[in-house]
Amino acid sequence: MLSKATIKYIHSLEQKKYRRLEGAFVVEGHKSVGDMLRAGWQPRMLLATEEWTKPAGCQAEIMEVTDEELRRASLLQHPSQVLAVFPIPKTSPLPSSRPSSVRESAISSQTPPPSSLLLCLDGVQDPGNMGTIIRSADWFGITDIVCSPDTADVYNPKVVQATMGSIARVGIHYTNLPEFLQSLPKDTPIYGTLLDGEDIYTQNLTPGGVIVMGNEGNGISQEVRTLLTHRLLIPSFAAAKAESAATGSPESLNVSVATAIILSEFRSRVKKT
Repeated sequence: MLSKATIKYIHSLEQKKYRRLEGAFVVEGHKSVGDMLRAGWQPRMLLATEEWTKPAGCQAEIMEVTDEELRRASLLQHPSQVLAVFPIPKTSPLPSSRPSSVRESAISSQTPPPSSLLLCLDGVQDPGNMGTIIRSADWFGITDIVCSPDTADVYNPKVVQATMGSIARVGIHYTNLPEFLQSLPKDTPIYGTLLDGEDIYTQNLTPGGVIVMGNEGNGISQEVRTLLTHRLLIPSFAAAKAESAATGSPESLNVSVATAIILSEFRSRVKKT
């Protein structure tokens, strides 16, 4: 039987201060938990109903619970079969020129390999956007994301849920973004999306480099803007149509949608070359 203390502990991890205090976070759902286990993450606690099929090779001890017990423990409105509590990875001591990492591995301050892209998030605060961006990054083969300190906490349950398991494969790093960008070699291409940028579909894009995505309302911060070497714009085809037809048009793209479009465009250029 699931104790009240266990339920209270799980629910406490919905708050950032308790996640930091306990060094743990919650992952729910058979796909997300399964991806974490297959990637080698070891849970502190694993609750599952009898319907859940554990992944091959899973050595974790499973606490079998009823649907009602899972519902009471879950942070979701509609829980699905399994809930796990994973430890937040310890950080390793890093040189001052590198960012503080939530993973054992760190991002090198050297120029990214020719075919690699590094994604940076400058104040992306909506958990849903953050999680979707991580999921898109995983799809397009981005292995690391560097975030400013005011970017949403990657271990927020809403972020974790929106990643759909991609949190198991993408390293998230928090650091002073301007300092990190300044630590890169001078010839590193640094791309950013701005309303006064150049049409991305007409620009020469390098196979490797850094892509910066900004805050939902304010975009890329002024301090980071000064460090961009390439300013990009995703043009609005609706705006062009509206101008000739005197009708309205959307003001901007959602940052997670914009990120997916940009990553797709970069990857398509590499595929064609």
